[in-house]
Amino acid sequence: MPIIKHRQQRVGVFIDAQNLYHSAKHLYRGNVNFDALMKEAVGNRQLIRAFAYAITTESGEEQTFLDALAKHGIETRTKDLQIFYGGAKKADWDVGIAVDAIRMAPKLDAIILVSGDGDFVPLVEYLKNNTQVEVVAFGRSSSAKLKEVADDFIDMDLDPKKYVFGARRRK
Repeated sequence: MPIIKHRQQRVGVFIDAQNLYHSAKHLYRGNVNFDALMKEAVGNRQLIRAFAYAITTESGEEQTFLDALAKHGIETRTKDLQIFYGGAKKADWDVGIAVDAIRMAPKLDAIILVSGDGDFVPLVEYLKNNTQVEVVAFGRSSSAKLKEVADDFIDMDLDPKKYVFGARRRK
């Protein structure tokens, strides 16, 4: 079934910032161009809200990144990096993204999930009962099942120079 994209369509964008950041660094040694990402994902549709979910550290080095997101009209949700005894670290927003997407779904015609994380497969399957679900991510680092269950998948790997500043493909 072809997906529907039209001017009156109300869209919400949910960005797994850690997933995107690490994919861009690992695959292309660069940083994500959120302006290009948002233009491609939303198109000429009505953006209702866009959220980016990020982790903060004690050093505060991510503040420039968070400021850049705000300049693009992307609201940020942050939580502190958890460091456990023994040095293990946890930085996960999966549940927060899922809750926000479910909460916003009744107000949206399309949900755009920006992540390649396969943990989101059950969320996408659930949301598809009532709304169109699109996924935007780097195909090479995305879950095959997530790409399969989404109504549409925009593969950022198809044009890395568009989506990544300083893109240099790793050998």
